[in-house]
Amino acid sequence: MSDVLIEAVRLTRLYRVNKFRTIKALDGVDLSVGRGSTLGLVGESGSGKSTLGRTLVGLQQPTEGKIRFENQDVLQAKGDQLTRLRRQRQMVFQDPSTALNPRMTLGGTIVEHLRVQGWSRAAARERAGEVLEQAGLSRLYLPSYPHEISGGQRQRAVIARAISTDPAFIVADEPVSALDVSTRAQIMNLLRDLQAQRGMTMLFISHDLSVVAHMCRHVAVMYLGRIVEQAPRELLFRAPRHPYSKALLSAIPVPDPIRERTRERIVLKGEAPDPAAIPSGCRFHTRCPRATELCRNLDPPVTRFGPDHSFACHYPLDPS
Repeated sequence: MSDVLIEAVRLTRLYRVNKFRTIKALDGVDLSVGRGSTLGLVGESGSGKSTLGRTLVGLQQPTEGKIRFENQDVLQAKGDQLTRLRRQRQMVFQDPSTALNPRMTLGGTIVEHLRVQGWSRAAARERAGEVLEQAGLSRLYLPSYPHEISGGQRQRAVIARAISTDPAFIVADEPVSALDVSTRAQIMNLLRDLQAQRGMTMLFISHDLSVVAHMCRHVAVMYLGRIVEQAPRELLFRAPRHPYSKALLSAIPVPDPIRERTRERIVLKGEAPDPAAIPSGCRFHTRCPRATELCRNLDPPVTRFGPDHSFACHYPLDPS
């Protein structure tokens, strides 16, 4: 991907539960997001999507690996450079009810966010009103508390807080999953409009591939802490190479009752393995219908198929 804004290199994140149990949430993730683009990150719950997003914006620190932002090593940044990098990377959280302090007004929440970033109180108050309007709310909502407004309005307030520092990169972590269908469309259109106006780069995390198809030009598929396939949206939806990608795509409902009844559905057997006991070889082999002895013993290397398509599978699907 040309003109990369942010890049993860061999990113690993371990969580030590106790003396005998360590969860590997991220396992050597390589990922890059092109400037001004939206990359969709999909996968089942527990695959590591949110951990990757939080690590990229600096809310969590990796156990190993590097993060480069505009060719700067984020993990080595200190002082003023670190403050600037924090302003440039922001996050829109999944549940707006828990993302906002119930004891603070919307204006107070945004002002506090800006004050931490070094803004004066007067400038932060003026900025809070501006970004609320840009997010589709009025300045009249500045003194409102989260419980006084709807879920869609709360998510707009979360988005306003995220864009208040004029970031270059935003991680949107399941930003519409807690909203009703009509509100989802409004929030997705808002994010697209803000991105076009500001030239922002976005990592859009979702388990809903129909939402990703609407929002993203490139898609990365994550399974048990690793990226198993990455490709442009049209290519991935038309000709996935990894069996896990195809299984996810088969779960997208088709708005045609005849096609919906007759189309192929792939139901994966069992549950995803425990991230504290990742299987040997290919981590997907315990659920893969194409798995062989090779898959059970050897971790598949990443294969490139064209300039923007990569996958990790010993027996990839036929691209035709």
